[in-house]
Amino acid sequence: MMIHEITIKVGRHRKAKRVGRGIGSGSGKTCGRGHKGAGSRAGATGSIRASREGGQMPFFRRIPKRGFSNARYKKHFAVVNVKALQSRFEDGAQVNAGELVRVGLIPDMKLPVKVLGEGELTKKLSVMAAAFSKMAMEKIAGAGGSAQLQSDGAGGA
Repeated sequence: MMIHEITIKVGRHRKAKRVGRGIGSGSGKTCGRGHKGAGSRAGATGSIRASREGGQMPFFRRIPKRGFSNARYKKHFAVVNVKALQSRFEDGAQVNAGELVRVGLIPDMKLPVKVLGEGELTKKLSVMAAAFSKMAMEKIAGAGGSAQLQSDGAGGA
């Protein structure tokens, strides 16, 4: 017998523990929260971070800060694969950021669009985006379409 077979027989969901129902219940008075401290207070579950160290100097502040991080200069894109273009657009369609928002492939036009080459493309599409992967350009051109880079790099159409 395997563990997943046991849970089917016994039941998947356990009843919630009823706390604060008297000392005879085993979870009365402090209701399993102990005495004093932030853990005993209402709302403490959302306010105590995993990195909280009490009064001790936090780890991140103890270690020296050296070197350079490129994280603030990273370019962020709204990513679309060619297989999504294949399924959402008709043959000969003009594809730009506005159209991608309309069909639901990207949430909004705040980020520039990058087209990646995952999947197959058989439809002839005219795609306008801020960036293309090498594979995506090959697949769009191979299907008879065109891949045009936007000059400003913004997501807008």
